[in-house]
Amino acid sequence: MTHVPVTAYELVVSLRPLLTAEAAAEAPGSGAEPGDLEQAVWLRLLERLDSGGPPSDPPDWLRRAVRAEARRTRRAARRETALTGDPAGAGRHDPERLALAAARRRALREAARRLPGRCPELMEALLSPHDPTYREIAGELGISQGGIGPERSRCLGCLRRLLTAEVAAC
Repeated sequence: MTHVPVTAYELVVSLRPLLTAEAAAEAPGSGAEPGDLEQAVWLRLLERLDSGGPPSDPPDWLRRAVRAEARRTRRAARRETALTGDPAGAGRHDPERLALAAARRRALREAARRLPGRCPELMEALLSPHDPTYREIAGELGISQGGIGPERSRCLGCLRRLLTAEVAAC
């Protein structure tokens, strides 16, 4: 079988549905809009086409590119938060601030463990310091990647109601 070169247009058209789905799945965890992730990946693809031609496995390349852009966005957001929330790192190692942050994390994890159904496992995965992708979480929990977003929303709603009730009782 002869390999027929694919034009850039054909490549973009064939990858569009996959990119839309991948960007929608990664966006919530990265703090980016899906369209922003899509644009960044399209730009990376065009740069690659200019410099070295199409990737050998375009769908795999696209998935990895979306995850890389999502990670870049998360890192940039963390840097911006650090810069705007605490100039020059002043107070970053303040024992009181560290203790309060640790207490908030413990309280959140304890509340998440009391949620119904799959929510405790999903919230634990989402709160992981390893920052797993939706694909990794789906594999770990044995659920579809597309089901994580709706399940996450439902779990966050339950968590919000649980914490609101606890705060109101105080």
